[in-house]
Amino acid sequence: HNPCLFLRELREEAEGALKGYQKDVDDATLARLELEKKVESLLDEIAFLRKVHEEELQELQASLQATQVSVEMDMSKPDLAAALKDIRAQYENLSARNQVQAEEWYRSKFATVTEAAARNHDAIKHSKEELSEYRRQVQARTLEIEALRGHNEALERQIAEMEDRHNNEVGEMQDTIQQLEAALRSTKGEMSRHLREYQDLLNVKMALDIEIAAYRSD
Repeated sequence: HNPCLFLRELREEAEGALKGYQKDVDDATLARLELEKKVESLLDEIAFLRKVHEEELQELQASLQATQVSVEMDMSKPDLAAALKDIRAQYENLSARNQVQAEEWYRSKFATVTEAAARNHDAIKHSKEELSEYRRQVQARTLEIEALRGHNEALERQIAEMEDRHNNEVGEMQDTIQQLEAALRSTKGEMSRHLREYQDLLNVKMALDIEIAAYRSD
């Protein structure tokens, strides 16, 4: 087998393997970059959800404060039951129509306060539900980010292992090439030595042939 041809084939094989490993490293690097982009997108989405939730909470707090002020204004008026008692005492002789109007006014005010309290309760309940949903979304995004981070770390380890393995194989191939080159040099040297010895023997043979021919001619 021709050492030069074998060496060239070995070098071509090493270059082919190097290209293949480089492609694997490039593919793994692209996958890691895509994962980093996805993680960044998820973090932006969480930040956006947090901002929207904070704005909704601010609006809700403002609405609750307005409702509380309205309720306090209504409750700061004189005791309605006492007012009705005074009205009944002072206007016992008023017509039944006036008594009905006073009772309707009381019921209307009481219904207003009750409705405001109910709205306050519903708003608080809705806020708690929104907060619970927001926490659930954040937890889901956090778990997804952790999973992506783990996948990313695994890819980075895989890339490092591939690079180490590639470096080791390239080193081994370089050692083999150096050994083959040394063997080739040794073979060439040995062939040169054999050629010189053959030439020397050929010269001796020619000299002997000439001498023998000279003796025969005598």
